[in-house]
Amino acid sequence: MEEDQTVYQNILVAVDDSEQSNRALKAACELARLSGGSVQLFHVRERQDVVGKGGGSFDVEYSEEAEALLRRGMDVVTGAGVTGESRIVHAPLGHVASEIIKVAHESEADTIVMGSHGRGGIAALVLGSNAYKVLHLADR
Repeated sequence: MEEDQTVYQNILVAVDDSEQSNRALKAACELARLSGGSVQLFHVRERQDVVGKGGGSFDVEYSEEAEALLRRGMDVVTGAGVTGESRIVHAPLGHVASEIIKVAHESEADTIVMGSHGRGGIAALVLGSNAYKVLHLADR
């Protein structure tokens, strides 16, 4: 006899403190609540190598901001009556989308939920969109 599994058991949610991201988190929580799934909340911090006066480089991280963002996100998750966990992921500058895919594979997520800033035209072409990149990199 086959196990009855819904698709939305392990929902991965990338957050960045934007309005679109906050809406995506609420939608993911509702999906998890309705399906009995859980939410894996994470934030990708891009590492930037900064060269100091002495010529040495160091990694600039804003971990306190990211931790506060995840705490607020987990408040939304628990407030929705959903289980979940959170973590900060570090990625090389310009590799957010590939890091999201990596996290999805590592956590065995069956669904990725993330907001999009909705850039169109030249802005989308020049700046790109992490949501668009994830859509094209993700397994279907």
